[in-house]
Amino acid sequence: GYRLFDTAKIYGSEPAVGKALTDAIHDGTVDRGDIFVTSKLWGSDHHDPVSGLKQTLRKMGMEYVDMYLVHWPVKLKPWACDAVPKEEDFEPLDLESTWAGMEKCLDMGLCRCIGVSNFSSKKIQRLLDFASVPPAVNQVEMHPMWRQSKLRETCADHKIHVSAYSPLGGPGNAWGSTAVVDHPLIQSIALKHRATPAQVALKWGLSKGSSVIVKSFNHDRMKENMGCFDLKLNDQELLAIDKLEERKIMRGEFLVNETTSPYRTIHDLWDDEI
Repeated sequence: GYRLFDTAKIYGSEPAVGKALTDAIHDGTVDRGDIFVTSKLWGSDHHDPVSGLKQTLRKMGMEYVDMYLVHWPVKLKPWACDAVPKEEDFEPLDLESTWAGMEKCLDMGLCRCIGVSNFSSKKIQRLLDFASVPPAVNQVEMHPMWRQSKLRETCADHKIHVSAYSPLGGPGNAWGSTAVVDHPLIQSIALKHRATPAQVALKWGLSKGSSVIVKSFNHDRMKENMGCFDLKLNDQELLAIDKLEERKIMRGEFLVNETTSPYRTIHDLWDDEI
């Protein structure tokens, strides 16, 4: 029953996702209009988002994606293709020209919407100062232990949808954590509703008006995650979750250095929203 598919150049999953979707469209399982495909511009394509997106479309075997996001507010040299950039790979960020390229992708019909990912409130405001087309989405880490209240407010003021990655805290990822699904409060709410901790965390994200992008390779858990739609959390439970201690898990340290990155510290990258 899943219809949103989230990929990116740097994940290396575009060809596999594209093939699976193309097969499903050809055998009549779904129509292209029923599915929503998101991919992302890596730092090495900031100099030419149009060719970056064309490359993605070739890999996916698709004519367009529904959403194309600037993956991080970081520009890298055109040949930098590692998930963890080297010190010499960084270039000064020129967000204005990157965004002009994103708007061109939209004009050319290569995507239906454009947006950003990992942007702080301050970076969103900066982008809005010059954008002809505002971002439709800001995809960020968001879960019961990293609630993004300030950012959600900023985005709501400008009608930007907040999409949550790692809505369970990223268990199963090398950089992820089981802190969310193992938290005693999340576990006790799950027990009370005869639900799973994952369902509670996902329902919390949905209750904030966000879409939640959940990743699993396990068929049973994929089905189980869909059960979050049937779960009803009361105000008291939502309030209790909103009082949990906060801890960002994907901190982006790999984009920070004291010589070549535009971000000398982690606080520069997130504009103190960390």
